[in-house]
Amino acid sequence: MESTRNRLLASVPALGDDNFDRTVVYMIDHDDSGAIGVVLNRSSDLEVPEELDVGVPWATPPLLFQGGPVSPEAVIMLGRRTIGREPRGVAAVGGTVAVVAAEAVHSHEVEGLDLLRAYTGYAGWGPLQLEAELEAGVWVVLDALPDDVFSAEPAKLWRSVLARQGGRLAAISRHPDDPAVN
Repeated sequence: MESTRNRLLASVPALGDDNFDRTVVYMIDHDDSGAIGVVLNRSSDLEVPEELDVGVPWATPPLLFQGGPVSPEAVIMLGRRTIGREPRGVAAVGGTVAVVAAEAVHSHEVEGLDLLRAYTGYAGWGPLQLEAELEAGVWVVLDALPDDVFSAEPAKLWRSVLARQGGRLAAISRHPDDPAVN
């Protein structure tokens, strides 16, 4: 098994699951026991609640994001850590992304973060479930760029991450929302 940790999953139009239609998932962890990630491109209309304010600026748009269908009452935050001019961090994506547990927001875990984004719920897979979906071709595994996680235009993220790949994936990015209008 090759881990997808710190990479992106982009759904293909034929996925057939409304929870993940045209989504980009940042993979927080992936090992033999399963996988967990958050959907990056599904913002809600809800502002980030004051209880989560730790003095670190929220990424634009400053809204809660729908991280996935599992445990929608849970909050996961991703933070960007920058030292000097170079992004650095405790997790990958060019070393810039740190996972911050909601219960730890008032601790030292937010020190050094210069940007946050909050997600309600997450995407989760049991043992070998994600591997089966990858083998079926319903996800494309892509390298993440630091700006993907904190995109100011999350609604355009699915198209942009596929388009930058070129070739067949760029063609998929132009697939219309409703194939009947093609």
